[in-house]
Amino acid sequence: MNVNRQGACHLCPRECGADRSKGERGYCGAGEEPIVARAALHMWEEPCISGSRGSGAVFFSGCQLRCVYCQNHDIALMRGGTKISTRRLADIFLELEEQGAHNINLVTPTHFIHSIKEALVLAKSEGLGIPIVFNTGGYDKAGTLRELDGLVDIYLPDMKYHGREAAKRYSNAPDYFEVAARALQEMVRQTEGLLFEDDGSEDGLMKRGVIVRHLLLPGGLEDSKAVVRYLYETYGDRIYMSLLNQYTPMPQVRDRFPELERTVSEEEYDELVDYAIELGVTNCFIQEGEAISESFIPQFDGYGVLPVDKED
Repeated sequence: MNVNRQGACHLCPRECGADRSKGERGYCGAGEEPIVARAALHMWEEPCISGSRGSGAVFFSGCQLRCVYCQNHDIALMRGGTKISTRRLADIFLELEEQGAHNINLVTPTHFIHSIKEALVLAKSEGLGIPIVFNTGGYDKAGTLRELDGLVDIYLPDMKYHGREAAKRYSNAPDYFEVAARALQEMVRQTEGLLFEDDGSEDGLMKRGVIVRHLLLPGGLEDSKAVVRYLYETYGDRIYMSLLNQYTPMPQVRDRFPELERTVSEEEYDELVDYAIELGVTNCFIQEGEAISESFIPQFDGYGVLPVDKED
């Protein structure tokens, strides 16, 4: 693997080399053991992920991107979360399945891949049978993702930027597009197409495949069009896109990023959707009506992380 419990970490494109086994913290802020901020049924993903009962979302603390506008800003900066064992992580997966989750949704998981892999193998050996969703910001190394080949059923990455300027300004990652494009290629290789299964609800559940999310940022329409064009020209109907208009100005953008202190207009989003339709995109989720709400942001209060008899 790219990280060794006795050596430098090279899991993500930052290549920081922190020796997490000795307590060093790299760019992501993570140590050796996983830190989880919430584990619960989640209804706010795409319909084919949340379904009628919810996605079993496990929110990990820390992040290799730490975008300035992140809605999960506090846990991205390791302000919250509980350190748990691999055994406990496997138990969380099994508990979410027992609660009726349609899938296990690993949110911002890259920096804990070594523990996640061990927990998945353990949980699957004990009967875990629902799909595994890898929900990531897209800034991943293809080599790291190959460690999960055969364990992950659905990849749910972002494709945040096409150009280098916004990627550098908002995510300190000018190489974002090149890295994310290679990662996406590996995700598509692993999933080998799209598979849905009707669970009796209005929307069929995804069992295997890739959904690429793209959040339209204020003033970012042309870059967003470039992202959509790249995705469709490269993958066509082999993947789904999810075009999001839910950008919510967060307190941390004030002063330093004044251009982000507004929501996206209806006209901007409609133009992006129209552009996708004109290209020929058909496999696409769009958001209708008022989707901008802090209700999309869960409470990272440790819910579901510790066994019930040990929760505060």
